[in-house]
Amino acid sequence: MNTILVTGGNSGIGLQAAREFVARGHRVVLLGRDPHKGERAIASLGSSGASFLSVDLSTADGVRDAARRVLDRHDHFDAVLHAAGVLTMKEIRTADGLHPFFAVNYLSRYHLTQLLLPALRHAERPRVVMMTASVPPSTHADFARFPRFEPFDFRRMREPVQLANHHYAAHLARTEPELLAAVVNAGAARTDILRTTPWYMRAAAKVIGPLFFDPVERSAHNVVEAALREDWPAATYWPKPGRFEQRTPIDLDATTTRRLMSVSRELTGV
Repeated sequence: MNTILVTGGNSGIGLQAAREFVARGHRVVLLGRDPHKGERAIASLGSSGASFLSVDLSTADGVRDAARRVLDRHDHFDAVLHAAGVLTMKEIRTADGLHPFFAVNYLSRYHLTQLLLPALRHAERPRVVMMTASVPPSTHADFARFPRFEPFDFRRMREPVQLANHHYAAHLARTEPELLAAVVNAGAARTDILRTTPWYMRAAAKVIGPLFFDPVERSAHNVVEAALREDWPAATYWPKPGRFEQRTPIDLDATTTRRLMSVSRELTGV
């Protein structure tokens, strides 16, 4: 039996992944912001091996609190699945002065994983899996405005934020040789993440959804397999939902990786 931490596990792809983990006999710890959704998620899983913690991963203090509470209850994790994410194009800032798209979709993943490394090292072959939208490792991205992204321009800044996950996977592969690190394109499933998008995007989703969106089961397939299996090399990117055997090694400029990790350490203290 594996113990798996799932951020964003109270809805969407994270919850679907949790269902599959439980169905295969594993223990899951779900992190999410909304306690009511968390309660419903746990009830839907119907397993004594599932638990939920209400946390805020948008700030450094919130991540530290989440890690402290998780480690108070668990000293061992076989895998961490980062499914939490936000999708907003507004010029808004967290209490740390960062844009939430960056703070949640990259920095919280770096920060929480770094804090949980002692628990992950207790596993024989720990895995860290990060979900993103489609952004191949070969994509050219301008990191000049990393990490403040001021002013925030979603069209220009989506890719560097998401590619930071690839650089973190490459960093983990170099610094934690026993750990497998993955980035997975989960596709375009219709989940609660759409609630913060402009009205016209939500309206379009209702119209074209049946043609455009992937079933949540397909979106969850690769993240589940990566979190449970050990027969893949770190660091790896899965570009196509539902196609686990179709994968690409993450091979990035080491100088850029070191720079991004240095900035991440400065922002989080770890």
